[in-house]
Amino acid sequence: MIDDIIDGKWKHPDTGKAADVDYDRVVIDESLDGREAELVAAMNLGERVAIVADEATYAALGERVENAIARLKPDLIVLDHPHADVKALDDLADRLSEHTGAIAVGSGTINDLTKYVVGRDGRPYCVFGTAASMNGYTSSTASITLESGLKTSLPSTAPKGFFADLTVMAEAPTFTRAAGFGDCMARSTAQIDWWMAHRLTGSDYQQIAYDIEWNDEVELNKRAAGVGAGDIEAMGYLTRVLTLCGLGIAFTGVSNHGSMGEHQISHYIDCFMGEAHPGTLHGQQVGVASLTLARLQQQILSREEPPHIMPTLIDYDDMVRRMGRRIADDCLAEFQKKALDEAGASTMNERLRKVWPELRRECLAFAIPVAEMERLLKAAKGATTAEELGIPAGFYREAIIHNREMRNRFSLLDIAADAGLLADFAEGEA
Repeated sequence: MIDDIIDGKWKHPDTGKAADVDYDRVVIDESLDGREAELVAAMNLGERVAIVADEATYAALGERVENAIARLKPDLIVLDHPHADVKALDDLADRLSEHTGAIAVGSGTINDLTKYVVGRDGRPYCVFGTAASMNGYTSSTASITLESGLKTSLPSTAPKGFFADLTVMAEAPTFTRAAGFGDCMARSTAQIDWWMAHRLTGSDYQQIAYDIEWNDEVELNKRAAGVGAGDIEAMGYLTRVLTLCGLGIAFTGVSNHGSMGEHQISHYIDCFMGEAHPGTLHGQQVGVASLTLARLQQQILSREEPPHIMPTLIDYDDMVRRMGRRIADDCLAEFQKKALDEAGASTMNERLRKVWPELRRECLAFAIPVAEMERLLKAAKGATTAEELGIPAGFYREAIIHNREMRNRFSLLDIAADAGLLADFAEGEA
């Protein structure tokens, strides 16, 4: 399916249209040792190529790639403990300014930095993944922390090629595999959030993003313990699901299918925990947050009567206290787009009363039961509580309550908050 989507052979079943993709090739195999030069040559990266890595990813795979393409005389750029922020972007932009193309060797940060820098002027790049830790390898967005400190997804470019050596990925630290699996667990909660937003606000929803990854998700979940153990077959399914989630954007144009309330909680942690941040990966946090969202969704969807919505309360002074004025102003502009006034709350309540029985059934059909999600995450050696991540309960509860202020994506968190249910729910999470 991945090859057919990229080649334009797999058509949207409703529209008959092929995906709009920039990729030339995705290769997922047990080993790519000895194939690196062939894979890079097919990317047409130009006359002057750079390899971008950090110390760990260079040791894991970068040196092998460098030796394999030695005849191209690539320039090597090894970043020192990089963060995907504006400062690192500016530094990498300077170092890549004379290059016609780039090869990223790494996962989240390395991939995001490289794709955004070369994407600004349309230069090509490819990526050799070193860990199955996130679903952004094939996405056309980059997750970047702005000068204000706000972390956001910016339009970028997809790689010409994504190459996954499953042996290298299986040998990466266990927590990286758990992070990728945690990102996959978000499917259930994100789908409920996105569908509920569609039914209640009339916003867009596209089932196609879930359909293309469903069969692989089923097979992946059967092999959750294999993810934890670094089993090659399990790593293959994990990498396929992560790849297909990224490819979903080629059909939908947005990341909503894999990133709703659970990702907002993780973004809040990354933006506002500061020096106290335990260094956990985004996907690890998403796994825990997905369990939190699943519990909240289950609690609300178990009600025979719909929640009663009140106008959205916005405490700007409190936002400034927690975020700083610059970020608070950015977030306020987004938050106000989905905030409900008296008329909006009345309309929402009327809509909820009309569709609630049907909406409950629809959403529950998308759900993975909370106990099953927890079992799967544990089998994959992922954390299931904020305490296991090293995040204090008080801050995690703050993230649950206030993450919805960060972006204009209506989710069940907004329903719970505007119904006066979210703060009490958060008290039970740790």
